[in-house]
Amino acid sequence: MAAPAVRPLRSADHPALRALAPRLAEGVAEWRDHDAVDRSVRAWVEEALHPAGDSGVDGRAGQGRAVLVAEVDGRVAGFVTLGTRVHFTGEIDAYVGELVVAATAQGRGVGRSLVAAAEAWARERGLSRITLETGAANSAARAFYAALGFAEEDVRLTRTLP
Repeated sequence: MAAPAVRPLRSADHPALRALAPRLAEGVAEWRDHDAVDRSVRAWVEEALHPAGDSGVDGRAGQGRAVLVAEVDGRVAGFVTLGTRVHFTGEIDAYVGELVVAATAQGRGVGRSLVAAAEAWARERGLSRITLETGAANSAARAFYAALGFAEEDVRLTRTLP
């Protein structure tokens, strides 16, 4: 397998990104409605491909947003969506909305290449932090991000009401 190349989104990539959407449901709490989760992750990807009022041309998904695609051997192997978020302190962070790697490409540097590209995108905009969220049960993703120097900052607690 060749080294991953990361580039801006192209319209020809849309079917491949849609096919990767279900991987975004990994690590979601078991008590959540699986059909609702599936609809949501597909909607996230669709929004990245076609944000309101923007064509998504050349990897841009609106002002201050981007979709970057990792390609290996001429095939889409993963993608990352990027934007910004204001932290409650008022600081602006780069924000990874979605990062997904095809199961067949997992463990081959695709995720690391996408994170490196996301960090470069953030630096180009003068941002000093990059944040993201992942499911608490997604231990593989949490270990991956920890190995890249991400620190857990917030914890969301949920209780099902009797």
